[in-house]
Parts: sequence; structure tokens; C-alpha cells
Amino acid sequence: MARTKKVGITGRFGARYGRKAKRQVKKIRPYVKRVSAGIWECKKCGTVFTGGAYVPETPMAKAATRNIKRVVGGN
Repeated sequence: MARTKKVGITGRFGARYGRKAKRQVKKIRPYVKRVSAGIWECKKCGTVFTGGAYVPETPMAKAATRNIKRVVGGN
């Protein structure tokens, strides 16, 4: 499967999934590797963490992080 320089690793998705999703994959993919469903490992430092089955960070985790920052920052 050929990839162009512009889309890089996300060229495998073709016209599917939208621009935003592909950009997120392109940003995250070089640094983490999926070990198994929900288990991810950082290639650089070797840290193992949990996330979604197919994405390193779930929408609920993002919302929780945002709320924690808002509460802590407000004190």
C-alpha cells in the first residue's frame, strides 16, 4: 500500500474517518504501541498504561482530565 508524503501513516485509512481523527492518529501513533485491548506502551520510555481498546485515550478520560485541571486551577 503506497503512502504519500502528505498523509503519511494515515494513508491506510483512505477517504474514511475524517480529517480530525486521522490527524490525531498521525500525532499519537509514532509514540505508543498497542500491547493488547486497552493496554498501551510508550515506545520512547517504556511506560505501560491503560486506555481505550483502539485509542490510547478515551473521550471520558479527556473530559475527566479537563475537569480536574479546571477544579485544581481554580483554587
